[in-house]
Amino acid sequence: MSWLKKDPLQIIAFQSYGTNSHFYARGRALEDESIDLDDQHIWHLIVNTWKRFETDEIKHVGLDLKLPNNKIIKVNTDENGYFIAEENIENLKDLANEEGWLSFELSYNDVNIKRTIQNKNRFPGELLIPSSKAQFGVASDIDDTILHTGVVSILKWKVIYNSIFKHAKNRIPLEGSAEFYHKLHRGVSGKNSNPIFYVSHSPWNLYRYLELFLRQNNFPKGPILLRSLSNLLRKKSQDEKPQKQKEIINLLKTYPHLPFILIGDSGEHDPDIYMEIVEEFPGRILAIYLRSVKHKKKMLRVKGIVDGYKVTPMLLVENSEEAIEHARQSGFII
Repeated sequence: MSWLKKDPLQIIAFQSYGTNSHFYARGRALEDESIDLDDQHIWHLIVNTWKRFETDEIKHVGLDLKLPNNKIIKVNTDENGYFIAEENIENLKDLANEEGWLSFELSYNDVNIKRTIQNKNRFPGELLIPSSKAQFGVASDIDDTILHTGVVSILKWKVIYNSIFKHAKNRIPLEGSAEFYHKLHRGVSGKNSNPIFYVSHSPWNLYRYLELFLRQNNFPKGPILLRSLSNLLRKKSQDEKPQKQKEIINLLKTYPHLPFILIGDSGEHDPDIYMEIVEEFPGRILAIYLRSVKHKKKMLRVKGIVDGYKVTPMLLVENSEEAIEHARQSGFII
């Protein structure tokens, strides 16, 4: 009977980042649940959401990652199907394109797998090696920073509604945000290729949803850094850093000579996270832009923080035009 058939296997490579001598890629091995990213019928949106979170991961299996020079990196998936490929390799920039994107190919290497594998067992991946022309990097939140999600709504009901009942192609970005990010990417010379990193508290289950949203709305291409659903659900220790903060700290350590601009919103914990990062990495943060959200109590608190903060420029902005004007006056963009 057809409903007893097992789904074919796939590998999803998350856009990641590295350096000229350090290869670092992440992804996940899963059953292909046939999620149709183009279908916008309400029932299919609900089914697709269920499939994103009710994943059948392929745990403890070997994968081959092949670079353009045919070098093979061998990795294994963990109990949730995730893998990390990390290795020190010289002259990786020679394998990347002009924008710094290095393409690679993933495949299952276990000959004992008795399952159908999609794409003839060849799955593409990419990681970014920032250009030597880059003057700074940008680490940006997604939720309520470039995409209205309602993270400050009561019981987060808007987040649930938007994620389930709205197709990524129909989600509207906050006005002017794509233009602002392209200006930051181009930089003051117009050709700086400053790297943009999208950092969110959302789980990796929403990776392809967010990737489609960014591509559909013409945001600059950049690594999307999320977190595992298991980390999202477990109780954290009091002194444990949020995953978003860990990711930004890792970026600063990976590119020690590259200053950063941080972009977030005033609704959640971005101001506190970003100020702590400034303290830990003095002189590395050029500016902080916080988008205003419609929450009176949170706005009053954040406005008080911003008004009294003098360590690095921190702006509470109502729209992208305000951020663009400050970035221009600061010499970040033309």
